[in-house]
Amino acid sequence: MELFICPAMHGYRPIGPDGTIPSNRLRNFEHSFISMTFFTYAAFSILLDKISPKATYCLSQFVAAVAFAQQLLLFHFHSADHMRLEGHYHLLLQSAIVVSLTTTLLAFGFPNSFIVSFMRSVSVLYQGVWLVLMGYVMWTPSLVPRGCFLQFEDGHQIVSCSSDEVLHRAKSLVNILFSSTLIVVTIFTMTLYVVLDRLYGQKVEYSKLRKEEEESDDFESPKESALCSYGIER
Repeated sequence: MELFICPAMHGYRPIGPDGTIPSNRLRNFEHSFISMTFFTYAAFSILLDKISPKATYCLSQFVAAVAFAQQLLLFHFHSADHMRLEGHYHLLLQSAIVVSLTTTLLAFGFPNSFIVSFMRSVSVLYQGVWLVLMGYVMWTPSLVPRGCFLQFEDGHQIVSCSSDEVLHRAKSLVNILFSSTLIVVTIFTMTLYVVLDRLYGQKVEYSKLRKEEEESDDFESPKESALCSYGIER
């Protein structure tokens, strides 16, 4: 949508007349490739669940790790100006992406760890919350920090500040927003877990999304699971 529909609505083309990518469209390609990687992860997760190979868990975690790694790479080397306020939002977002990537890699060695799965879920939730806040706070004129303003540059609306002192204050406000949002998300997830645990306790049985008659073949010993050796013949 960002690559084709939105530019078309504003009279822009993702590809120039000479077949090259215009410099002011690079960020659209970066955002689109992040989305496409997660769509790839979702598609392979569904496919692996349907065909149910022994390495389903390992392969799905591998594609998830690729998705988070690419997301981190593209946000770290984003074509947007990292010195401005938007770059600071992206810098803080990278901390949540690092947690998502790290917990995904840890899942290879600790596939049955609750805390690893819980932390990854919280980090993914936080990424979504932070991206929504970025959209509202950065591009709503009434929410832009005092001394900063919205302006168009290279076909994009960006936030500029009148001085370095104003920019420093704006970044400090973003740090406060990031910290307060982290506290709220932590309180929400912990409260939700405690409430659900009190309501259901041991009544919930967990199982993989695959045929019940094949489940007996998917159980591995703790040692084999830790090595993610589902695809190795025994």
